[in-house]
Amino acid sequence: MSSGRRSLNSNGNLRISDEEIVQLVARLNQLLPHSRPTRRSSTSKGSASKVLEETCQYIKNLQREVDDLSGRLSELLSTVDSDSPQAAIIRGLI
Repeated sequence: MSSGRRSLNSNGNLRISDEEIVQLVARLNQLLPHSRPTRRSSTSKGSASKVLEETCQYIKNLQREVDDLSGRLSELLSTVDSDSPQAAIIRGLI
């Protein structure tokens, strides 16, 4: 991504080129667990929208997992001696 392709819009803000958006969406798609390599030329507005929707859903799922694991760690912490090395490790994870 070259900043040379960016220009200022009428509000004075940087505008990202269509090519940069395509590259960013492709990179984002690669971060999804089920992602498959996509060809740059095949990324359309429809698929970009789908990638963004899937990314939002994936982030929500990750947040749910974090909350669940945090709750499980809290439950585990309540079952060990608060001065034990295990308790210190669990507190460090929470």
